[in-house]
Amino acid sequence: MSETIDKTAIRDAATIVLLRQGADGPAVLMGQRGATAAFMPDKFVFPGGALDGTDALVPVTMPDPCRGRIAQGHTNPDALAAAAIREMWEETGLMMGLPGQWNDPPADWAGFAAHGLRPNADGLRFIFRAITPPGRPRRFDARFFLADAGAIMGDLDDFSAACEELSHLHWVPLSEARALNLPFITEVVLAEVQAIATGKNRPDTVPFFDNSTGVSAFRRIA
Repeated sequence: MSETIDKTAIRDAATIVLLRQGADGPAVLMGQRGATAAFMPDKFVFPGGALDGTDALVPVTMPDPCRGRIAQGHTNPDALAAAAIREMWEETGLMMGLPGQWNDPPADWAGFAAHGLRPNADGLRFIFRAITPPGRPRRFDARFFLADAGAIMGDLDDFSAACEELSHLHWVPLSEARALNLPFITEVVLAEVQAIATGKNRPDTVPFFDNSTGVSAFRRIA
């Protein structure tokens, strides 16, 4: 008998908000989910996805103080950093790493390792956490990381190696991004990124929308 998987159970997930300076100011990388996707169809989102079991085997270390803040809600911050880097690579073809070899990479990481790169989380900044409310077809405990595009190895406009999960991958001026068809939480994260870009956020804390129960709660992770 095949195992039944509860698709509404809360799964850990990680997302990267990649930021670069463009002719019109700061821009973020976004793509559109398919019209038939079970979760957030047609919406523009940042690259990201669920934590895989093999992400814990990847040689990467999340920097402090972000590591300590993530550890308040997860036993393995490094695995979440690895998941964010892997998901961005799979969905966009962009690689955040440094030259180096590693032996016996997990199958999900073999293509990354074949480029002679080791994943590097030094440029990741933990900026947001959100748990999907009850009643949705998929639920995630998502950590959002901000990263400067300078941490990417290769051409920032080459998405030829991306999988088909996101279409219309492009750099969106931060001033225009909130006009897209966005999930509510993506709008909120974009506002946080805008605050960071203009120096108006609180760098000593991280916003957390906790919808793990039927009652929404907002607090900050110190």
